Amino acid sequence: MDVTVVTEDRYTFEKSSPKDWYGEQVLLEDQLLIAALEKRQLNVTRKSWSDKNYDWASTRLAIFRSTWDYFDRLSEFTTWLSKIRFQTQLMNPYDLIRWNMDKHYLDDLSKLNVPVVQTSFRARGSTENLASWCESVGGDEWVLKPVVSGAARNTFRINASTINEHDSIYRELIVKEDMMLQPFLSSIPKHGEVSVVVINGSTTHAVLKKAKAGDYRVQDDFGGTVHAHIATPEEIHIAQKAVSACEPQPLYARVDLVRDNLGSIVVSELELIEPELWFRNNPEAAERFADGVFSYLALGRANSSVIT
Repeated sequence: MDVTVVTEDRYTFEKSSPKDWYGEQVLLEDQLLIAALEKRQLNVTRKSWSDKNYDWASTRLAIFRSTWDYFDRLSEFTTWLSKIRFQTQLMNPYDLIRWNMDKHYLDDLSKLNVPVVQTSFRARGSTENLASWCESVGGDEWVLKPVVSGAARNTFRINASTINEHDSIYRELIVKEDMMLQPFLSSIPKHGEVSVVVINGSTTHAVLKKAKAGDYRVQDDFGGTVHAHIATPEEIHIAQKAVSACEPQPLYARVDLVRDNLGSIVVSELELIEPELWFRNNPEAAERFADGVFSYLALGRANSSVIT
């Protein structure tokens, strides 16, 4: 097998249902990519990362697409990841995946002069109370979440009147994992979040994600919606600057951009593991992705046992 498109148990072909509208979108995205890869005479299959019956050594390349339960099964996922890196090639590469799993990467990007959302971190086991931490960050409203997370898992919006009630939640979480605190950005419920897709080093398209009325979370899980968007030159510049800061360079990336409370465009997320890429909004992007994969394989880069 040349390529295995990696998903999770919920989104295998066998378990999809016409009534599962979101699952159908996931399948459509992967089908567009698979069709583009097969058009280039590549043998392609699609498997859940946790499929215990699949021999990962039988494929030349594993492309991560919708492993959206990894943060809920982190220990299991990282163990699997560490094992298969010696059995097949990973795309994006192993080092990028491990770096991107932990949102301390925002601090790394900031040190490379990429504008990012102001973010403060606390290590697991910290004894500082939440009120003191919020005061050190400044402002009057904040967002608290784990450094390894997705789909707004354990994400809380906090203001001065709710700090005390969230302190007990924070104390439970900080015992188990590193946490991060950011100023709440008023632009998100008002204007949404722009996602810029960068493939093979170039921007292919963008979308605008909006939260439902009364919420600040733009994810589909919470009623968020996706809209067509033409990225501005500034958005493209910042997105590509963020991707250029990665080492090694990723084949594919999604850069989420918001305006901070001073009105500047900043990176809120750099998604390199399993970003939704909205091929259905721009099928040509799937073709560009497939071109990159074909070139990678044709150049023989996937002949060794490990990507470093």
